[in-house]
Amino acid sequence: MRTICLFFQIHQPFRLRRYRFFDIGTEHYYYDDYSNESTLHRAAEKSYIHANKILLETINKHKDKFKVAFSISGTALDQFELYAPEVLESFQKLAATGQVEFLCETDSHSLVSLSNPEEFEKQVNAHRFKINKVFGQNPVVFSNTELIYSDQIGAQIADMGFEGMVTEGAKQILGWKSPNYLYCSAINPKLKLLLRNFKLSDDISFRFSNQNWSEYPLTTEKFASWLNTIDKKEETINIFINYESFGGYQTRQSGIFEFFKYLPETIFKLTNYTFSTPTEIIRQQQPIAAVSIPSPISWVDEERDITAWLGNDLQKEAFTKLYRLLDYIKECNDPKLLVDWKYLQSSDHFYYMSTKFFSDRPAHSYANPYGSPYDAFINYMNVLNDFSMRVKKATISNGEDSVPIVEDLLRLLDEKDSLLAQYQTQVSKESLNVEKKPSAKSKKETDKKLQPVLVTKNNKKK
Repeated sequence: MRTICLFFQIHQPFRLRRYRFFDIGTEHYYYDDYSNESTLHRAAEKSYIHANKILLETINKHKDKFKVAFSISGTALDQFELYAPEVLESFQKLAATGQVEFLCETDSHSLVSLSNPEEFEKQVNAHRFKINKVFGQNPVVFSNTELIYSDQIGAQIADMGFEGMVTEGAKQILGWKSPNYLYCSAINPKLKLLLRNFKLSDDISFRFSNQNWSEYPLTTEKFASWLNTIDKKEETINIFINYESFGGYQTRQSGIFEFFKYLPETIFKLTNYTFSTPTEIIRQQQPIAAVSIPSPISWVDEERDITAWLGNDLQKEAFTKLYRLLDYIKECNDPKLLVDWKYLQSSDHFYYMSTKFFSDRPAHSYANPYGSPYDAFINYMNVLNDFSMRVKKATISNGEDSVPIVEDLLRLLDEKDSLLAQYQTQVSKESLNVEKKPSAKSKKETDKKLQPVLVTKNNKKK
């Protein structure tokens, strides 16, 4: 049986407000409420609500023949509850059809799988509990943040009781092999792996409205014809897409919603493919081989690695300092601090610090509120320094921090001067290629193939 697994990722971070050095020790609220609410409402109006309506109509029309899956981060679910309960209700209606599967991920959409196994398991269990509470499902398939996967991560996920995991069908791990099969973990073969077909997925999410693309315009008939050219032995086509591709990255005017609406019907009419959920595939098919992935991969950038988040010294410094607080967090029982701990771990904060200037995944620059990686780093570190002092003060056994706050602030001021010089030099060096104007020919070629990683978003405070 040849089948399509249609899977959508939804994530919204809690964006940070402009937090100055002199706010440290005096202001403990870190979030840009206006930006978070307005961004979510915009995504809901442009994408989520209309796309969910199309999905519900398609499911009702085709009954049990059409199925999809979602991975929704815990921070996105929190924002639905805060700012757009009608969006959450629309997802619950989809869940009630029995044709929509909700996968588990880290509750914070964090990079903790690269840092601490114990904290990783804690976040996974928190998200698993939330999916059960909100949608009444017990997930058996896991989708890590940005599809990050390695052999060690897969082994831990298997130990947690998951039957399957989704990740990128990256060329560096597959070589000549096709992603259109079910695979398994090299360490624990009980864990089945669904590998994303990045070409077909990006044809929809990335290239759909690109008029310079040789296949433009993409129609449902053309897409179905591509499916028919795939070797009949290849059983599973995994199309994994950011949900904001519908109406967000690809605007309504591009025709993306019409494509989305009529694609299932065209596939049923012109091909012999069915639609299946991830759980159905891993339980009905047998893996053809084990895949060994010793170093972490992801679905981001041409390299499909983790350098988008941990590729420079700014990111590594922030990441290391954040997870140094784990020993204190384990002793913390303050609800406000634990919420801040959750939201400060979102991978977006580290992505904003990226000094990679070009990417083939412009969706990830879609909501960057900073003018430069340097600005993102300084803002995050100011917040993290304040949070660090609060956590330490709350968890020291005698209730008093061993270092007075005034002395702590003086130390941070000295550190800041040093970091300012160090990282300004680094960012300036890594910015040279961007400041140099390319030739007309190279600029034309680059514009066709590449997109900027960091684009300032016009998010204004009230």
